[in-house]
Amino acid sequence: MSPQIVVILLLIGVMAGFLSGFVGVGGGIVIVPALVYFLGFDQHTAQGTSLGVLLLPVGIFAVMNYHKSGNLNVNAALMISAAFVAGAYFGSKISISIDQKLVKQLFGGFLLLVGIKMLFGK
Repeated sequence: MSPQIVVILLLIGVMAGFLSGFVGVGGGIVIVPALVYFLGFDQHTAQGTSLGVLLLPVGIFAVMNYHKSGNLNVNAALMISAAFVAGAYFGSKISISIDQKLVKQLFGGFLLLVGIKMLFGK
């Protein structure tokens, strides 16, 4: 792996970590597009790599800060985590079985809809 790629990967990690701690996003919204557009990963590899990041306790310090400030609903987080496991399993099975161009289009459409809702919604 070249030093340039290492620097890009580290910058992606720092940005994803910052945005995760700042507004609660990181993996899919930052890492996947960055890997696709800056490093030429295909959609499926970018998604798999992003999920690989989640296997480690990457957000532990951000979670500790939110917990200390009283801004963590532990019960909700545990329930979402349990459901996330099943959702991630079935979502990945479906994703890898369909054309990645369609996956990229669905992902882009989802981000666009969420962005519009956040910009102009109540």
